[in-house]
Amino acid sequence: MAETKQKITPIDPVWTRVCDEARAAVAVEPLLGGLVHSSLLHHPTMERALAYRFSLKLASGEMSEQILREIADAAYAADPCLGQAARADLVAVHDRDPACHRYLQPILFFKGYQAVQAYRVGHWLWTQGRHDLAYFVQMRVSEVFGVDIHPAARMGRGIMIDHAHSIVIGETAVVGDNVSMLHSVTLGGSGKEDGDRHPKIGDGVLIGAGAKVLGNIHIGRCSRIAAGSVVLQDVPACTTVAGVPAKVVGEAGCAQPAISMDQALKNCDCC
Repeated sequence: MAETKQKITPIDPVWTRVCDEARAAVAVEPLLGGLVHSSLLHHPTMERALAYRFSLKLASGEMSEQILREIADAAYAADPCLGQAARADLVAVHDRDPACHRYLQPILFFKGYQAVQAYRVGHWLWTQGRHDLAYFVQMRVSEVFGVDIHPAARMGRGIMIDHAHSIVIGETAVVGDNVSMLHSVTLGGSGKEDGDRHPKIGDGVLIGAGAKVLGNIHIGRCSRIAAGSVVLQDVPACTTVAGVPAKVVGEAGCAQPAISMDQALKNCDCC
């Protein structure tokens, strides 16, 4: 007699925690039941929930929620890296943002996290050659969240954008893994030149609020850019730069500035 093969459900600790928190949230605040169930508990996977949020937030008279949902579902189904990056981003926000106490908060309430996940769908469209649709996603993300990330830009995993108001990331920008940035950051060009014209941000970099990083320059891994700085030249790894124009003012202050989120201008020899 042939044995019946049982389907094994993959273990997903991040999504399991989100759902546990969601059920607890509804018990405490029943008025949020509709939002929490439709956005989280109704969905079997995190990818399906993110696709729903993508369509709900970006839908307009120009593009229906149904069409956007189909686009996002297709993206997550085709590229498992999107879901993996979403989980890494979620953990990053929870670990680095002192205002984030539960995993469900970024998915439901934090526009920085939601904007980055929408960008990731737009970037997937760009890599598929569907540039006009990718531009549409970029436009809606900018209109809805106040975050303008070109769909051709490349961003790593574990990205945390705190507050996320007035973020601008240009077409040829590259952002490494485990990067943290605050509001009003610009990764832009320095003129009208075409081609590769935007910054390359190394892994583990912390970019303070209002900082402008301009041109095809390289920001070394685990470095810090102080709030309000204008960076026009390469930044060595494990250093802190500050000022207009920015200059090296010391070491990074710790081994992982993007994780510690310490923005005090102090020196130490731990990097």
